[in-house]
Amino acid sequence: MPAPPHRAAFGARVRELRVGQGWSQEDFAHRAKLDRTYVSGIERGVRNPTLDIIHRLAETLGVPAAELLIEHP
Repeated sequence: MPAPPHRAAFGARVRELRVGQGWSQEDFAHRAKLDRTYVSGIERGVRNPTLDIIHRLAETLGVPAAELLIEHP
């Protein structure tokens, strides 16, 4: 079953910002105190992160949480 479009867009935005920092998934997961497989699931849109996790991701990336919800072409 494909990921819902809104989760796929969220995951793509997280990936874009992570790559922009020059971090591997493992580096990012370690910084965010999350498991790498969980980060992978978020980026693929198969995980549905809670508000607390969204906040943690944003804080780790150094952006407001709202920035993770903006779709970029």
